[in-house]
Amino acid sequence: QVQLVESGGGLVQAGGSLRLSCAASGRTFSRYSMGWFRQAPGKEREFVAAINWSGASTYLADSVKGQFTISRGSAKNTVHLQMNSLKPADTAVYYCAYSPITIATMNPTLYDYWGQGTQVTVSS
Repeated sequence: QVQLVESGGGLVQAGGSLRLSCAASGRTFSRYSMGWFRQAPGKEREFVAAINWSGASTYLADSVKGQFTISRGSAKNTVHLQMNSLKPADTAVYYCAYSPITIATMNPTLYDYWGQGTQVTVSS
């Protein structure tokens, strides 16, 4: 089992920034990728960002390119999502996910474990 604990969500005004973090623990592979997805009210869950096992390769959804960045912490078991210039359309529950594959992927079926989600609310 792999446990994922997210933190950093909250309420922010439009134009502001938030940094989400996710820590993986438990029976993780030595090399694994991680990703972020989000689900807004009444909408399906959508891919946001992913990072490969080393942190050298990232993959961002077109909707957040230039606005969000994903990175791995020095301990490699953590992943961060830096969100800048936030808009009300970014309001959603953000989920961290763990994949046993080494490359960054946007395919949700390749993620085996998911965090509980953290709410991000952007006010206008």
